[in-house]
Amino acid sequence: MENNSKKFPYALDLASSLLALALLLGFMYATQTVLIPLLFSILIAISLYPLARLFERLRLGKATSAILSVVVAIAFLYFIGWFIVHQSIIIGKDASAITAKVMSVLDRAQRWVETTFNVQRNTMMDQLRDQGDKMMSNAGAMASATFGSIGNILAGTVLVPLFSFFLLYYRDFFREFFFKAFKSTSQSKVHETLNKIYTVVQSYLLGLVTVMGIVAVLNTIGLMVMGIEYAWFFGTLASLLMLLPYIGIAIGSILPALFALAVKDSAWYAVGVIAWFQMVQFLEGNIITPNIVGSKVSINPLMAIIAILLGGMLFGLSGLILALPLTATIKVLFDAIPSMQAFGFLIGEPEKEHLKINATQELLIKWGIVRKPKMETKVKIDIDIETDDTVPTTTMRYKEIHESADNPYEALPKEKDNEQEKNPD
Repeated sequence: MENNSKKFPYALDLASSLLALALLLGFMYATQTVLIPLLFSILIAISLYPLARLFERLRLGKATSAILSVVVAIAFLYFIGWFIVHQSIIIGKDASAITAKVMSVLDRAQRWVETTFNVQRNTMMDQLRDQGDKMMSNAGAMASATFGSIGNILAGTVLVPLFSFFLLYYRDFFREFFFKAFKSTSQSKVHETLNKIYTVVQSYLLGLVTVMGIVAVLNTIGLMVMGIEYAWFFGTLASLLMLLPYIGIAIGSILPALFALAVKDSAWYAVGVIAWFQMVQFLEGNIITPNIVGSKVSINPLMAIIAILLGGMLFGLSGLILALPLTATIKVLFDAIPSMQAFGFLIGEPEKEHLKINATQELLIKWGIVRKPKMETKVKIDIDIETDDTVPTTTMRYKEIHESADNPYEALPKEKDNEQEKNPD
């Protein structure tokens, strides 16, 4: 009974936390039209906070600093959008020549399929027509979804800058709200948790921008070496797709590979483009991102992939972008709540002790399941004893005493007393 009474409060606390999380996810799904712009605004406001503080140190005022920071962000995003659209227009001028080469490539592909798999060209064309008819039958749904997405994008272009400004301008007001909302918790812990969330999200965002710049340069260098035209456009576009973690660069390599297949005489150029982009992705995941972002955003890859999939199911394309920063924020919150610390541990990166060969034995010893062995390792000890070459000898001295001689080692107090008694004078 005592054990059950001790476990019941923890189970109740855990169940209430999980129920609250489920209700929160349902609320987020129901209010995603407003919530998605708000979440993007929070990320942008956190990334713009150092710039706003710089303007405030120049004594420009809090409101002016927030407005200037948002304007700088808009100008940066406008420049990227203009670059992509401008390069797309330039590439579109050569569309007729590219189309002719693409059609020749398709013709060669059809002949290869016909000779290899013995599939007639008419059969392939019939299948293509069937797929086209299916796509046209769903054109209405696709058009409505497209216009709905455009409407959300237009709404976001208005709401996101507005939300970002107020989040920067009212940041201290919102901080006091959290102090008031969690009065039962230590205020220093609330302050520390908020600062940790800010550090984690800012490290992720600034690290992502830095990594995207490095990846854009590496992609462009590889395309230039292979002689692919519009290298800066394709390299930058692939790096921007890194907003989709793990799959962004892979998707971004398809477009330049198709372009290389159309404009080059050999298909090996397309293979080289894909191989180079995959190599860049390997360098980004194992060397560039760990050294720039470091251990501040500690999410293990398995939980990251699950979070991306859940984010895509919940918010679509926006969820893929928001998945990792939201997961990092949730981990910080779980670490701060005692009943959810185990789940925060599950989201985080494994330690080196968990990846050793004998990790299972050490884990069982750590949690007291098995006893620690008395002697884990054998120690070999060499003892050197130095002795003198000479053998020690013992010398005994004695003195021979005859019966007539007095024993020099023995006193005779009784005889002396008798002599005193005979001669009292």
